[in-house]
Amino acid sequence: MGSKKKEIALQVNVSTQELWEEMLSSKGLTVVDVYQGWCGPCKPVVSLFQKMRVEVGPDLLHFASAEADCLDVLERYRGKCEPTFLFYAGGELVAVVRGANAPLLEKTIREQLEAEKRVLAEGRERRVIKDEALSDEDECFSHEKNNGDDEDLVSSEKACTLAIIKPDAVVHGKTDEIIMKIQEAGFDILTNEERTMTEAEMRLFYQHRAGEDTFEKLVHHMCSGPSHLLILARTEGTEDVVTAWRTLMGPCDPHVARREQPDSLRAQYGTEMPFNAVHGSWDSEDARQELALLFPGFQFSDQIPESAPLGHEAEGAEGPNKMLCSPEDVDEAARDQGEATS
Repeated sequence: MGSKKKEIALQVNVSTQELWEEMLSSKGLTVVDVYQGWCGPCKPVVSLFQKMRVEVGPDLLHFASAEADCLDVLERYRGKCEPTFLFYAGGELVAVVRGANAPLLEKTIREQLEAEKRVLAEGRERRVIKDEALSDEDECFSHEKNNGDDEDLVSSEKACTLAIIKPDAVVHGKTDEIIMKIQEAGFDILTNEERTMTEAEMRLFYQHRAGEDTFEKLVHHMCSGPSHLLILARTEGTEDVVTAWRTLMGPCDPHVARREQPDSLRAQYGTEMPFNAVHGSWDSEDARQELALLFPGFQFSDQIPESAPLGHEAEGAEGPNKMLCSPEDVDEAARDQGEATS
């Protein structure tokens, strides 16, 4: 009988630190499926990986799987039911995709593979990212304990703004695409937290619109499902982060956005008001106040004095004369609003 040529495994199982380091030293692009032991690797994407392997070959494109419980470096991914795919090149993290989104995975593989080919052939600089789930320390922010309290503090030396990927975009599975566009536009995502907002939080957040007919609809929508809350920063020497984020979002009304800025996020992912996919702070003062409400542990390098006024102006869907309250007011409102309807 003729001997069969040994088949190269599609995905290498990385179960030890030594194997992890060996994987990082691979030439080209490596896509790692980080999974939980109770559910196993993500099977729906195997056919995509097979297709890409046949098309590209095994020299510069590698696939691996790693159980989060087996490696200390993946500790912060433990217990998460959503598949996570980490893209490594030259031993550095270059992209992250969350969820079994085959079209997005294929797009990311092709883009990152072409980028790595240019790095290897032309000596171009490799664009490295930092995923908050893996990094204990970051040049832009740090987690510290507040005088022995259990609450984490997040601080930043850069100008920051709040971004919210709203429930309408999340429920339609657009979170990863929007995050990728944010990163491609040159933003640093200092933190990315999935959270279902409470009615008390949103009534305070949008209280400047309490007199409008659409107020109850807006509050109900923002509490209808998970949102993604992001703290964004920009590289030094580039456009102001608040202005840059508002430009990427586009006009508040998706219909106007499609007419005036068709490449904006609201044009691409919004449908109609208030389902316009994303929220952003109106100005730097607005950003500080919104971050103080939704991320009470966030610390700027130059804090606003406690006596600083909280009123500010905002546009369109965000509304004028917005007044945010303290986190303590959120708790009080939650106790007092039993009779409120959404």
